[in-house]
Formats: sequence, C-alpha cells, structure tokens
Amino acid sequence: MSKLSIDELKAKAKELRTLIIDTTVWAGSGHYGGALSSADILTALYFRFLNIDPANPDWDDRDRFILSKGHSGIGFIPCLHLRGYFPVDELKNFNHFMSPFGMHPDCKKVKGCDASTGSLGHGLPMGVGMALGAKVLKKDFKTVVLLGDGECNEGSNYEAMMAASHYKLTNLIAIVDRNGFMIDGPTETVMGLEPFADKWEAFGWTVYECDGHNMQELCDTLDKAWANDTGKPVAIIAKTVKGKGVSFLEGDVRSHYGAFDSAQAEQAKQDIANM
Repeated sequence: MSKLSIDELKAKAKELRTLIIDTTVWAGSGHYGGALSSADILTALYFRFLNIDPANPDWDDRDRFILSKGHSGIGFIPCLHLRGYFPVDELKNFNHFMSPFGMHPDCKKVKGCDASTGSLGHGLPMGVGMALGAKVLKKDFKTVVLLGDGECNEGSNYEAMMAASHYKLTNLIAIVDRNGFMIDGPTETVMGLEPFADKWEAFGWTVYECDGHNMQELCDTLDKAWANDTGKPVAIIAKTVKGKGVSFLEGDVRSHYGAFDSAQAEQAKQDIANM
C-alpha cells in the first residue's frame, strides 16, 4: 500500500474515530477515552510507517506493533479492520461471546496482532525481546510499542528501558500516549511522571516530544525515529487529549470507560465530522 498523504491521514483518523464510536455502541461499552487519544498515532503508524502485509499477517520480516495500553483495543482493532485485516461485520461482535475481539487484544485470535496485552507494564518488556531477537537474527524489522502514560509508573517499564539501552536497540521505538490521565485521575496527582522526558534520557534513550494530534508534526517525528542514527532506542512522548474529537469527553477522566446512548453516539460522530 502506498503511504497516505497528511490530508489523507487526517481523513483516515476521522474515519477511525467514528468507527471507535460505532464499535463502542456494538460492544455495549468500551475504553473510548484512550482509544480516541491514540487514534492519530495508530493512523500514522498503520497507513504511513509500519511495513506490514494484511494478506500475510505472519510474514517474518514485518514490523512489529505492540499495544501496551491493551484496554484501548477498541481503537486498535478497528484500525486493523481499516488496514484490511478483516471485514467490518466482524467488528459488530466486539467483546461478545465467541468473538475473537475481547476488550483486550489476543494475538492468538486477532489477525495482525503481535502481542496479547492488557496487564499494564508488559508491552515494553515484550518489545525489548522482539527487538533483541531481530538483532540476534540479523533482521531489519522495527518494533513499535504504544504505551499509556499511566502505565509508566510500573517498574517493569523502567527495567525494560534499561535493558533496551544496554543492548543498544536502535530498532525499538516506544511511543507514549501522554493524555495526562489514568483510571483514577490525572497522572501527576496519582503518581507524578515529570520530568518525564528526562527519565527516558537518563535511561539512555533518544527522546522526542510532539503534538500527538498534529499529523504533520507526528509524522515528522516518526520520520526521525524511523531513520534513527543515534545509537540508542527512541522514545516519542506524544502529547494528546483524552477523548480527543468528542466535545463531552475531551480532557475528562470519566471518559476512561463507559457506554453511549443513541443521542450521545450521534453527537460524538457529529463532533468528529466537524474536527
């Protein structure tokens, strides 16, 4: 697939956000706040950067993607559909009995999913293993891990950061969806992360910060990460807004998880159309 232009990526991100709303309705509920905040990141990765083949999802040389913030699968799974891994009708059974799509993605059931996630703090350690494996096998694929900022108070992430630096995993990219919230409230109230970029740098990473909703800036930052010549793994802190695109959800901790009635769903899709 040819890479989408910036304007095409913006339109695709709107399509993904609308599908997140529909999937939440079909499922009856979902973690839509963090899915909406990461929609632009997912769109940029899957329609411009990741070297993947939906017709051959187990291709050995594909780039790997790990959704460490697995509860945002209600954004990731619709993105896989848009990229061509399965038809939209399968989404209508999201989180229903016998569906391959639970609230957290399962790599044994979901085509295009490289890691089962959900227990927070495990995605980056798995990414370190995949990236190290690529180096040992002399493979050129990259491993990209999308983390939630709330899970970055898990000690396992810091062990993984240290290991990635030690093994000089220049083929590893960590992206933090920095929307400022976790389930119990603002990250800086529950367990402060700042100075966040300094922490990654202290562990030996090259760190970039960007606006996670400015598609041009996001892609420019990913370009630098993809062309990494720093001798270090790369971390991108993408500043985002929880519930981005929906007026009654933006920047509200209550958008972490919930359901929509028909009027709310219609309002949400109208807001997204007007972004």
